[in-house]
Amino acid sequence: MIDGRSSAMAMAKEAKRNSTIQAIAELSEALGDRLSTAEAVREQHGNDLTWHEGEPPDAVAFVHSTEEVQKIVQVCGKYGVPIIPYGTGTSLEGHITAPHGGISVDMQQMNAVLEVNPEDLDCRVQAGVTRKQLNEHLRDTGLFFPIDPGADASLGGMAATRASGTNAVRYGTMRENVLSLTAVMANGEVVKTSRRAKKSSAGYDLTRLLVGSEGTLGVITEVSVKLYGIPESIAAGVCAFPDVESACNATIQTIQMGIPVARIELLDTEQAIAANAYSDLGLPETPHLFLEFHGTEAGTAEQSELFGAIAEEFGGGEFHWATKTEDRNHLWQARHDSFWAAKNMRPGMEAFSTDVCVPISRLAECVSETKKELDERGFYGPTVGHVGDGNFHV
Repeated sequence: MIDGRSSAMAMAKEAKRNSTIQAIAELSEALGDRLSTAEAVREQHGNDLTWHEGEPPDAVAFVHSTEEVQKIVQVCGKYGVPIIPYGTGTSLEGHITAPHGGISVDMQQMNAVLEVNPEDLDCRVQAGVTRKQLNEHLRDTGLFFPIDPGADASLGGMAATRASGTNAVRYGTMRENVLSLTAVMANGEVVKTSRRAKKSSAGYDLTRLLVGSEGTLGVITEVSVKLYGIPESIAAGVCAFPDVESACNATIQTIQMGIPVARIELLDTEQAIAANAYSDLGLPETPHLFLEFHGTEAGTAEQSELFGAIAEEFGGGEFHWATKTEDRNHLWQARHDSFWAAKNMRPGMEAFSTDVCVPISRLAECVSETKKELDERGFYGPTVGHVGDGNFHV
């Protein structure tokens, strides 16, 4: 019985290998040297920082158009070969690995900004356009795209993973900011999820279905997103607190009072120490909130004054401003580098990142209990998060 089962498994494995070889041969005719089976290229497209075992794809396709993606989906569907969409490979959670082999579809050369509509505050881009590339393109229009997951991720990947970032408390996540998508579905059909109008009550909301689907329903090839006016005034700074619970409670009070804070990020004591070592911030070794306010000069001054009163109520220290653009950029880059800063504190050890979101009323309790359990078990777990919407990472 065991020999029979082993023989059947061997036959299935051989059939799968033959199907993959046939698919690669057919795709090579269509893509030429833009379909690579080189080991170095495959390894690059199959490894990330997740705890999952990295597995390389059988081949990597560098696509230029929706039609080429459609061709790949059709061929792979015919031979039963898995497809793994690949944006910029910046994710930490295993999205790009190929546990069953298959074809990695690299979208990085689909990087054209197709359409910008300043009057309508929207634009349409190919899936390989990165957030920094888009904002550089928009610089002279007075508009910007605010979602900032940290890494310079592609908009296709951000849509597929329903990414958010430090600006989510003010501008929302990709769920709120994607207007429509073009995607190649599993059967090879090209679907445009909606028109440019921002309101429709007709039919299923296919856009929201695909945003966050992580490549399980289709391969996103184009994305239309909302744009926003660059604020007249931007004020940012840091505020120290005696403990994590006080910082969380100050955050809750800030949100409940309706102060339109653009960013409000928590660093616990361990993360503040790590940020000092990695990014040379010079923070006191105590929990901190990093904040940013957007609006008019008068508006940002009022917002910061209101927050200052709340911080004082919860034992917060003096608010230290980052007045220059380069100082603000340094501050937020340090926040975005939190994972690397924490990893830097334990050389030679692997890091594992968690992502938790709770109702904001339970935020202080959840963070405090998490820190307590980490301490009891002897884990080194710096904590950082977009606490304005109840989200934190350990």
